[in-house]
Amino acid sequence: MARVFEVTEVDDPRVDDFRDLSTADRRPDRPGGRGLVIAEGVVVVERLLASPYPVRALLGVRRRIDALADQLAGIDVPAYVADADVMARVVGFHLNRGVLAVADRAEPVDPDALIARARRLAVLEGVGDHENLGALFRNAAALGVDGVLLGAGCSDPLYRRSIRVSMGHVLRVPFAPLDPWPAGLERLANGHRVAALTPRADAMPLSRAGLDSGPVAIVLGSEGPGLTEEAITAADVAVRIPMHQDVDSLNVATAGAIAFHAMSGAAG
Repeated sequence: MARVFEVTEVDDPRVDDFRDLSTADRRPDRPGGRGLVIAEGVVVVERLLASPYPVRALLGVRRRIDALADQLAGIDVPAYVADADVMARVVGFHLNRGVLAVADRAEPVDPDALIARARRLAVLEGVGDHENLGALFRNAAALGVDGVLLGAGCSDPLYRRSIRVSMGHVLRVPFAPLDPWPAGLERLANGHRVAALTPRADAMPLSRAGLDSGPVAIVLGSEGPGLTEEAITAADVAVRIPMHQDVDSLNVATAGAIAFHAMSGAAG
């Protein structure tokens, strides 16, 4: 059962994992930092507690810690209770969600093992925006994508903002790096049809691509230029989402959701 402790002093060393999260050189989810996984809010903390990531501690106001009592009953971790002012001064900003949890990273997923067991995959190139990345993971979880492969130029899905925007689904959808890029797409050749999503006019309309038939991997590009020509060439087919005149593209998370739905074969 979680051990509950009161924290009344901002400089209490027991909550150092949560300290100054908005400061670039102190954020534990930044390269050069401690590499910790941070979940915000009751729902996301619940998903962290149910995930394979080893939880180190929680910090929250009393009512949020109490709301997690059932999930904490079988977990031997410290849960630090502070008032909202002390918590804000520790974290470095006011946290409306009222609770944080911090965990170590889990063992990385082997990309070949993920490919072997997945029927539907999302493959990302150059998705550097943390919020878009988190939204893609949430969409993947909602629409039955079995895993995510990260090509060149992608941000770390375990950044705090990505976890928050994903509503914790980054912690549930397995992901792995795909190296080298884009030559790593060849690792999908023996089992998956690889479809590159692009707005270019000569691509096949998504509705005619048959992405719901057999194992398939959809390749999505960066928020600005989209997929590189090398990534499109390495795919088996280029597909597009037909759009009304004068609209050139969609946000990558929105485009991903449409493609994921097409992969699932869902009628509604």
